[in-house]
Amino acid sequence: MSPRVRAAAAGAVAAVVWGLQEPFDQRLFGCEYSDVLLLGRGNCPLGLAVHAVNGAVFGLAFDLVRSRVDVEQRRLALGLALAEHVALWPLIGVVNRSLASNPRAFAQSTYRHALFGVLLGRLA
Repeated sequence: MSPRVRAAAAGAVAAVVWGLQEPFDQRLFGCEYSDVLLLGRGNCPLGLAVHAVNGAVFGLAFDLVRSRVDVEQRRLALGLALAEHVALWPLIGVVNRSLASNPRAFAQSTYRHALFGVLLGRLA
């Protein structure tokens, strides 16, 4: 398997794990926010599929960056996932204003991105 395909597959798997563990982190953080339901417009299977595709695209972007910088891949994957989270979090207000100012939702999303980054870095 080429490094590019492996990175895309790793991103898809990491995104699916993220989606499947959402009920756990919702209880942990006391916040019902769900990326899967948001992406699927209330349809969980559709949202999980879209999330997997997004993860694969992120994996491809990770592979491109990985080939151009001298950073250990696990650190790079985690750093990129958290950077994406912080950079795009303000846009959540377009979809749901109450989430944008909810510290629990922000912490929950930080956890999810960290999980994704760790898995991507290990699997890629």
